[in-house]
Amino acid sequence: MRDFAAIDFETANSSRSSVCSVGIVTVRRGRVVDRFYSLIKPEPEYYDYHCTMVHGLCAADTDDAPVFPEVWRQVEPLIAGLPLVAHNKAFDESCLKAVFRVYQMDYPDYEFHCTCVASRRKWSEGRHDLATIAARCGYDLSNHHHALADAEACAAIALSIL
Repeated sequence: MRDFAAIDFETANSSRSSVCSVGIVTVRRGRVVDRFYSLIKPEPEYYDYHCTMVHGLCAADTDDAPVFPEVWRQVEPLIAGLPLVAHNKAFDESCLKAVFRVYQMDYPDYEFHCTCVASRRKWSEGRHDLATIAARCGYDLSNHHHALADAEACAAIALSIL
């Protein structure tokens, strides 16, 4: 796969619609051509302690952030016509669908691929978390759970094994 957009969401709480940040890495002809990151005002707008401990974001970080539809208007041109790739696509795809529903936006039925599933096919043993697989593919994920860093790691994995 040489043309795709790697995507990663972080959520504020256990609701999949509570996306509080997004990272996008656009790849064309096997090269990274664009990167995008934005904080997002989550819906519902509260943070679970556990989520904050994972990604470090809290309400003060997103108090003045744009809502999802404003952010997605910036994302759409970056991903137009491209399949989306995520590590554990079940999570990221469900977040995207949930936030589209919350804002009553028409979901365009994006094509999604999963680097976690692909890594399990390639390496049957061992861990398949993002950091481990990124390292196997030669990518040093030093800022794990930052949406852009995770999208960059996902892009590196996709370029290596998809």
